[in-house]
Amino acid sequence: MICRYKRAGTLPKEVRNLIVRYIDSVAQLEALLFLHARSSEQWDIATIAKRLYAPVSDMAAALARLADDGFLVRDSDHYLYARRSDRDAAVEVLAEAYAHYLIPITHLIHSKPRHLRAFSDAFKFRKD
Repeated sequence: MICRYKRAGTLPKEVRNLIVRYIDSVAQLEALLFLHARSSEQWDIATIAKRLYAPVSDMAAALARLADDGFLVRDSDHYLYARRSDRDAAVEVLAEAYAHYLIPITHLIHSKPRHLRAFSDAFKFRKD
């Protein structure tokens, strides 16, 4: 498979927006892509952390954020990728691009202002 995106600046707008809006860490991105690739399987936090070589505490936070944003479904202590027609294509293109251009995508994640997510979260409506 040949990826058609050479730099983060040439990624499709929906992929860049997905990263900027929802992805706060490489661990979170890798958890999303891991569960997306195994969308019919449920996984617990410890197993995902072990498979992705991440601390359990970091993975727990990443998975909780992804579930809050509707990318994952949480069932007790297990997580499952939540298929959504409005996001699946962007996640698939993101997986393709990340497989070939890891460095530019990680730079995009690390270049995000840390306070941006906290500010945008202040405007989310919650059910609680």
